[in-house]
Amino acid sequence: MNKEWSEQNKRMQSLIGKADTFEDGKVVLFGLRNDLMDTLLSFKKDLNREAFDAMPFMNADGYHSKNITYSIWHVFRIEDIVAHTLVKGDEEVLFSGNYQSRTGSPIITTGNELVNEQISDFTKHLDIDELYSYVADVKKSTEEIIRDLKYGDLKTKVPAERKEILQSSGVVSDDENAVWLIDYWCKKDVRGLIQMPFSRHWIMHIEACLRIKNKLK
Repeated sequence: MNKEWSEQNKRMQSLIGKADTFEDGKVVLFGLRNDLMDTLLSFKKDLNREAFDAMPFMNADGYHSKNITYSIWHVFRIEDIVAHTLVKGDEEVLFSGNYQSRTGSPIITTGNELVNEQISDFTKHLDIDELYSYVADVKKSTEEIIRDLKYGDLKTKVPAERKEILQSSGVVSDDENAVWLIDYWCKKDVRGLIQMPFSRHWIMHIEACLRIKNKLK
């Protein structure tokens, strides 16, 4: 893991765990997310469309077996679902911003159910400019939710009715590669969701994207 990102993540986790440093922890979290976002934006500047959809490690075991377009969709669909359906209990940005139509996406899920050529078949449909607009809107809305959180909210678990909404909404596939996400998220408290997927999940997938980018050079 990138040493600087790892240190920021560890510092954030330590700070948000104490009432008197909770707000400082938010600042560190937002700084980490901004640094990671800068890397995502560098892809848009440096890479052509072919590179976004390339899968040089297709048969590997790890996040780098995907492609960059998929990774971006996946990270921000998960964040959108968790932030809005599970934490705040309001409408996901994908729907409020009409982003399925705008991006041209044939799916509303996280994409966990897709493997190998299914990934490239999916990503070739996506409009990269609109995907980045979705990214920006999800990031902004998540951070607004986090800003409103109080230290006492950290131990709040996902309410049962929100889990039921998630299960019935179709945003998580019932494929065995995806359906486990529902229990995984809903067993966590708000603090756990800040750590994963609002920070560490970004790091893991962006590092995989950098590995793909470096391979293509």
